[in-house]
Amino acid sequence: QVQLVESGGGSVQSGGSLRLSCAASAYPLTSYCMAWFRQAPEKEREGVASIDSAGNTRYADSVEGRFTISQDYAKRTVYHEMNNLGPEDTAMYYCAAKSFRCGSELPVAALFAYWGQGTQVTVSS
Repeated sequence: QVQLVESGGGSVQSGGSLRLSCAASAYPLTSYCMAWFRQAPEKEREGVASIDSAGNTRYADSVEGRFTISQDYAKRTVYHEMNNLGPEDTAMYYCAAKSFRCGSELPVAALFAYWGQGTQVTVSS
């Protein structure tokens, strides 16, 4: 069983930065995909960024150039550096994992078997 624990959320003003972390108890397989999703009130959960065991990354257009996903394989930790945050980025952020690489598409929540508890990010204008 893979357990994921997020940390690093909080409240910032527009233009600020936050760094989220997701620590995994194990990887699903040697080939895996880790992703960050977010969900704002009354909105669907959306894939924001992903990284796989080969180091391939993928970003939603809304965060391209502002957010950076990275990983420390030895620590089984995925990071999500978020810069130039705006009120539209306010949401609960979730870390998720699945077996096999991410593929070329944005992560789809239904395909991920393992989820963290979420961490709140609030950006004030």
